[in-house]
Amino acid sequence: MPLPAIPRRVKIGDAAAFAGTTPRAIRHYHAIGLLAEPERGSDDRRRYGYDDMIRLLWIRRMADAGIPLDDIHAAFKDTTGIEQSLARLEESLASKAAAIEAQQAAVNRLREVGSPLGLLSPLVTGRLRDLSPGALRSADLDTLLVTERIFGPLGAATQADRFIVLATHHELRAEEDRLAEAEAALDDTMSPDDPRIEDLAARRCAHETALAAAIERSGLEEALDVLLDREDEHVGEEEDGARMSVMEAIGKMPYDFSPARVRYEERVIELFHSVDQDGDGDLRTC
Repeated sequence: MPLPAIPRRVKIGDAAAFAGTTPRAIRHYHAIGLLAEPERGSDDRRRYGYDDMIRLLWIRRMADAGIPLDDIHAAFKDTTGIEQSLARLEESLASKAAAIEAQQAAVNRLREVGSPLGLLSPLVTGRLRDLSPGALRSADLDTLLVTERIFGPLGAATQADRFIVLATHHELRAEEDRLAEAEAALDDTMSPDDPRIEDLAARRCAHETALAAAIERSGLEEALDVLLDREDEHVGEEEDGARMSVMEAIGKMPYDFSPARVRYEERVIELFHSVDQDGDGDLRTC
């Protein structure tokens, strides 16, 4: 059986087709010195021979393995370069694999818990999974999202106790709503020296004290300890990106607070700091 015609040299299109790449990619290899310019035929077109094709095939194999072109260039000069490149590539792939695993876990949580609660950390979703549908309000989830960003999953899981109590104690939820409505009225038309600010701050302090007492009675703090023991691998987990300090994070989160609202928030903090404490450090009253 006669062999088909075997070319001694081929054009760039044929070389690209055989190597599984494109003429544009081959021209780029020429431009960066990764593949030497071959001889040109009488029509001034490049012609690729056997050695050119061998080099091109190795380039494609290494590129397909994820090795950067600069490292491929170094690999042709010495084996040390390729070993270093492989070490960096292995580290990069491990990081990508961990990211994919985290994304898969997030998808699984979304399917199991639902959106948007499932987008919070496992520690927080585990804390709230037993609440009935609709028990958590959108604003509650927003608050947990901000808290998790500033204080991490443990801070948000601790704060979740507050929303569990609000969801299960109607009188406390009603007072929370009344306070929220009054706080929204602290706009730019109100002076920071308005005496109503002091009264409202005292009400907020008393309300938070009642919430803390309800949390203590419910045993939620002990349940959180059990959850931490079972899922301690999630403690301290952080989002991608540089971790900010608490004060830095607070300073970057915008709230459209009027001067009166700022004074109110300061006064609430002052009242809490002035609360009498018993021997165990438990809050008595505001």
